[in-house]
Amino acid sequence: MCPNRFFSIGLKSAWSLSDLPPQGARARGRGREPGHTGAGAHTGTPPGCDDTCSPPAPLGTHVPTRTQTPISSESAPAGLDTPAGDSEGERQTAASGTMSVTSKKMGLSLTQEILSHLGLANKTAAWGTLGTLRTFLSFSVDKDVQRLLRAITGPGVDRTAIVDVLTNRSREQRQVIAQAFQERTQQDLLKSLQAALSGHLEGIVVALLQPAARLDARELRTALKDSGAAEDVGVEILATRTPPQLQECLAAYKHDFQVEAEEDIKSETSGTLRDLLLALAKALKQAEGPSTEGIWVLILTQRNPEHLVRVFDQYQRRTGHELEHTVRNRFHGDAQRALLSLASVIRNTALYFADKLHQALRETQPNYQALMRILISRSETDLLSIRAEFRRKFGKSLYSSLQDAVKGDCRLALLALCRAEDL
Repeated sequence: MCPNRFFSIGLKSAWSLSDLPPQGARARGRGREPGHTGAGAHTGTPPGCDDTCSPPAPLGTHVPTRTQTPISSESAPAGLDTPAGDSEGERQTAASGTMSVTSKKMGLSLTQEILSHLGLANKTAAWGTLGTLRTFLSFSVDKDVQRLLRAITGPGVDRTAIVDVLTNRSREQRQVIAQAFQERTQQDLLKSLQAALSGHLEGIVVALLQPAARLDARELRTALKDSGAAEDVGVEILATRTPPQLQECLAAYKHDFQVEAEEDIKSETSGTLRDLLLALAKALKQAEGPSTEGIWVLILTQRNPEHLVRVFDQYQRRTGHELEHTVRNRFHGDAQRALLSLASVIRNTALYFADKLHQALRETQPNYQALMRILISRSETDLLSIRAEFRRKFGKSLYSSLQDAVKGDCRLALLALCRAEDL
C-alpha cells in the first residue's frame, strides 16, 4: 500500500467503525505505515453527556514514518530470518544508528544494549485520531468547576453530572479542571469526589483524574505484586505505551513507590518473564549470557512491529506453522502467556485489546479493573479501532456487551467512554 494512501471510515451509525479495515492488514512497505484519515458524524447525545456537550472534533490524519531495524542472522532463532526482498542498500540504511546484534555481542551480554526507543508502542501513534474522547471544543473551566461543586454539595450526589463532565473532557482538560477547583474552593477535587462516591465508580473517577503516567505506574505496581497478573498487565502497559509515555510511567513509579520499577520486576518475577518485562522497560543492564530463550526475548522487544509482522509471515512460510505455535511448544506458564500476548500486540494492537475486553466481560463477575484501565487508557488513542475489531471478531458491539454485563453506578461511565453502538 502506498504510504500516502488514505482511507475513510464509513459510519453505519454514530461513531460506528464496522467498515474499518482490520488493523492487522498493515502495509508491507519499507518502514512506513499507511495514513489514517477518519471522518465521523456524531448524531444525538452520547450516554453520559448533557446538552452542553459539543460534537467531537473531526478525525485528523497522522502519517508516521519510521526506519525498520533488520534482524541479524546470527541472533535470530531458527526460522526468524530477515524476509526475502530486502535489498542490501535498504538493510544498510535501516541499520544506521541502530544497535547491531551479533553473535560476538550475544556472547558478551544478552541484553547489553536495548533499544534507544521502544518500537512496539510507536505503532499506536498512527491511531491517535481514532479515540472516542476528544478535546471538548466548548470547554469552560469555570462552568465545569461550578457543575462539579453543585454535584458534590447538593442534596444528593449527582453522579450523572460528574460522569458527564469527566468523560467528555480530555485528560489534559481534566487536569485543568482539578487545578481550577483547588484554586476556587481550596479543596482537592479528587479527595472531594472520593468522599462523595464509592465502589467501581469511585475507582473510575480516580483513574480519570490521575495523570496517565501515574495511573500506569499504579496498575503496573499492583500487577507486579499480584503474581497472577504480572505477565498480563505488565506486557499490556510496557509494550503498548510510546517511549515518552513509558519514561513518564517509570519516573512516576519511582516517585510514588520509592523504588525503581526495574527492582520490583527483578524481585517479583523470574526467568523469561522477568527478562521480557525488563527488556520492555529498557532496564536490563546485567550480562545474562547467550541462550535461545534470551534471543527470542531480545528480538521480540527490539524490532519494530512492522518488521516483526513480516518476520512472522516469513516464519510461517518456512516452517509451515505460526510463530505462536513454536512459543506454545518451547515456553510454559507465565513466560508463554507473556510472549503470546506480546506477539498479539505486534500483530494487531487493536485486536489484542478487543480480546482483553472480551475476556474481562466473560468472567463470572466482570473484571472492572481491566475494563476501566483499557477504556480510559485507549479512549484518546484507538478505542474506535478496538471497537471495530471487537464487533468484527465477536459479532456483537462492545457497547452492547458492556450494557449487558456491567452493573451499578460505573455502567454509565464505561458506556460514556465507549461512546456508541456499532451496527
